[in-house]
Amino acid sequence: TLIGTVDLKYDDVSYATVHQSAFLRCGMMPVQPIKELWWFKIGASEERVYYYDPTSVDAALMKRARRSSRDNTSLEIHPTQLSDEGEYKCRIVVWDNTGNSTEPSVPISKEARMMLKVNVPPEKVEITHLTSGRNLSLRCKSEGAKPPADILWTKTSPDGVETEIPDLSKTREIEPAGELYDTAEQIFYQLEENEMIAKISCVVRHHNTNTTIYKNITFVSPAIQNALKVTIQRFAEPVLYSSIENQDGQDNKAGLVKISADPGFKVPYNTSVTLKAAAPGVFPEPRYLWWVGDQTGIAGRELRIDNLEEDKSYYVLAENPLGRVVLEVPVHITTSDYSQWNDSSRDGDVNEGDTTEGLDTGAIIGIVIGALIAVFFIGFAVWYWTIRDGTQVFSPKKEKPHTIDEETVPFRSTDKPLLRTISTQTLEGRRSRREPSI
Repeated sequence: TLIGTVDLKYDDVSYATVHQSAFLRCGMMPVQPIKELWWFKIGASEERVYYYDPTSVDAALMKRARRSSRDNTSLEIHPTQLSDEGEYKCRIVVWDNTGNSTEPSVPISKEARMMLKVNVPPEKVEITHLTSGRNLSLRCKSEGAKPPADILWTKTSPDGVETEIPDLSKTREIEPAGELYDTAEQIFYQLEENEMIAKISCVVRHHNTNTTIYKNITFVSPAIQNALKVTIQRFAEPVLYSSIENQDGQDNKAGLVKISADPGFKVPYNTSVTLKAAAPGVFPEPRYLWWVGDQTGIAGRELRIDNLEEDKSYYVLAENPLGRVVLEVPVHITTSDYSQWNDSSRDGDVNEGDTTEGLDTGAIIGIVIGALIAVFFIGFAVWYWTIRDGTQVFSPKKEKPHTIDEETVPFRSTDKPLLRTISTQTLEGRRSRREPSI
């Protein structure tokens, strides 16, 4: 731009990134001696930002402002704040005698106006998701950007090949948040049969600040420790199987299935127990299926067992599109009350003659002492009446032995207690000492 005899070089619009340096160019061609240099920010009024007088004053009225070392007349602001955005005015006063060195120099004032645009990269990126089997609903949100950020989606195979997910069913929303903008995009993706994906990424790109942010969702299958591949009648193909007794509890491996029991895995007789399954880090979210013996499975994270009466092993399947595992979960009875209902040394139900084996030592001692006391009193009574009547206790006459046939009546129970487990349905079965088949 040519202004009089001074050529001012400036940009109509300058761009800066928040927290970095802003450069507002206002240079002279040709360079001439400066009498004064002013910088103003234009708003409701002119706010003085910088003043320079070569003879006495070099003052930054804005603490973050200074003359640029590039040409001594342009302005630099560091660090830039969002509030620095707006219109600025550069005023330069130079001495000009129009090339006549014999005449006094004349001060000439020249001005130029320009805009400063401050860009802000995304402050935060987050992904939320919902899963149902192979159907994925993914939502990515970029917060606090200016101008709004762009979003695209990619998927990466296990061997590291990244490809862009085509525009399927997706929705985009841009919402103002003060002077900034939030951008959200939601996609729906269906995993194909046997499709192997290592991760899906939300890629947020902010071209104005040359910023790219990846937010990843890593695909992880359920895992167990010390697993064996076994065949279970419930499933068409072999599965990985282990017991919670073979899990060492280390958390260094992603996707380990963990089981907790409330109040515990060893409980008193007739106690209710709640088993809970979790698999931190597994994606997509696994489904869980519980069962005991050959009974119908119950779906859900939790399984409630009402009034446990004997040792039992329960089984839980954790499965997502990448894999599945089965864990055995033994629950044990710990108190002596259990011996009245079940002898752990034998299999099967209670047999004839078993009704006294459940008695503890104290009960047996009490019975013996009671019998001895009864014998003592009967003998004392016979002796007393013999002395009183003057008769003999025993008759010398031999009598034919009298034989009494005794029949032992076995203990039988036609209404044996049933074990009931409740979640959203009910598991129940006969009381048995045998371990349930897998």
